[in-house]
Amino acid sequence: MRAGDELPTLTIPLTRTLIVAGAVASRDYQDVHHDAEAARAKGSPEIFMNILTTNGLVGRYITDHFGPRCTLRKVAIRLGAPNYPGDTMVLSGTITEVSDGEAVVRVVGANGIGHHVTGTVTVGLPEGTV
Repeated sequence: MRAGDELPTLTIPLTRTLIVAGAVASRDYQDVHHDAEAARAKGSPEIFMNILTTNGLVGRYITDHFGPRCTLRKVAIRLGAPNYPGDTMVLSGTITEVSDGEAVVRVVGANGIGHHVTGTVTVGLPEGTV
């Protein structure tokens, strides 16, 4: 593993169930994450995913690649284009740095209208990985 290595992509179908369940599981009861009429009344064409669900999916993407013994040390993400039901998000990542038992990964999650999430994840690697 070294800087420049790319992680395999992860494709996530954006279902209404995923969006609502993620909001409920993270105790985010904002109506724009589960009530289409309320979302439209507030200017959105549809309900949309909350940042906590996105954060969880980014974490899953990293741990799927590095394994269950890795440690998420820092997740710094920024949201862009909303994730609406019926679309698909594709997560991709590039290792930008590897040192002292850690790796830094640049992560992008793109959907049909643009980049939903961008950021970096610092992951602690199990001993003997690097």
